[in-house]
Amino acid sequence: MARRPAKAGGSIARGGGVALGEAVFRSLCEALQAGSYRAGDRLREEEVAQRLKVSRTPVREALGRLAARGFVEPAGGRGLIVRNLDISEVLELYAMREIMEGAAARLAAEHASAPEIDALRDVEQALVEASGTDVVEMARLNRAFHEAICRAARNRYLDNASRELQDWIALLGPTTFTVTARPTTSHGEHQAIIEAIAARDGDKAEQLARAHIREALRCRLKLLQKQ
Repeated sequence: MARRPAKAGGSIARGGGVALGEAVFRSLCEALQAGSYRAGDRLREEEVAQRLKVSRTPVREALGRLAARGFVEPAGGRGLIVRNLDISEVLELYAMREIMEGAAARLAAEHASAPEIDALRDVEQALVEASGTDVVEMARLNRAFHEAICRAARNRYLDNASRELQDWIALLGPTTFTVTARPTTSHGEHQAIIEAIAARDGDKAEQLARAHIREALRCRLKLLQKQ
């Protein structure tokens, strides 16, 4: 059975030039990505403040930012709840993800250094080793794999947009690695993308990355049908 992470805990680290409200906002976004919060979960100022050991003011600011981005919505006077995306939003989200992942793979084929390509292989190997044992860790490593490709693309605007897209993906709930055989097929797709990047074949890298996301969407729709 898939393990769901505990709610994000511990105090917010001070320092580093990051305002407290920003630090709380980042912490909540990371909790969404980690699966600590799922669609329908309730967020209350007081509870978040107690858990992060901060006052309610920065929590209120952070929750306001989440609401402005559409990640949470009012829950009838009882705090906020994490939004549940409808099917049209899911399709739109994956359409953008296909475009962005394809662009990232193409640019990575042009700019990735040899150490970055080796790092991609290392992350993928770790993902293979985690297969069948810990879907939470598999999801984390999968994010790391795609983030590494985006960094190798050397485009800050694409990188920022991809990070925001990942926050939306987090609202969808369980990883597609829970779909039968998906870990195996995903590994083959990742391997092919790495080799295309290593060969400096931008056309093929983009084609493979887009096909990879289309397959991920197919698996996502399977999961949604079971809900």
